Amino acid sequence: MKIYRLKLNELSTLVEDVSKNFTAGVVILKGDLAAGKTTFVKAMAKKLGVEEDVTSPTFSLQHCYGEKIFHYDIYNKGLEHFISLGMLEELDKEGLHFVEWGDDDLIEILSAASIATLVVEINKISDNKREYKVDYAQV
Repeated sequence: MKIYRLKLNELSTLVEDVSKNFTAGVVILKGDLAAGKTTFVKAMAKKLGVEEDVTSPTFSLQHCYGEKIFHYDIYNKGLEHFISLGMLEELDKEGLHFVEWGDDDLIEILSAASIATLVVEINKISDNKREYKVDYAQV
């Protein structure tokens, strides 16, 4: 596990590391409300050339950016609803899949299916500083 303690304007350090070390698979984003999960996805998408506005898919469940960047939010309905809609099959698509509010049950499912998984836990330290715990163990 690698730990970063960064101000928001230093997020590019983490984005550079992740984009070099993880180019396809599922990124599980953990953290409290307003911890910075969507902010991280925005920064990653920008690094990957996405020019459109990246927003949280809280009410739509999934946003797609281009053909290889997928963004999910399972906060409102939970993992069971996500599975019941057949969304696990979406995670097989080539590209990067960012899942906000992913949990250990989802990580276990992905591991059993041999899907590369990166876990990023974000903790708010102050209004402008976050701690990012990045676990490459499942990659």
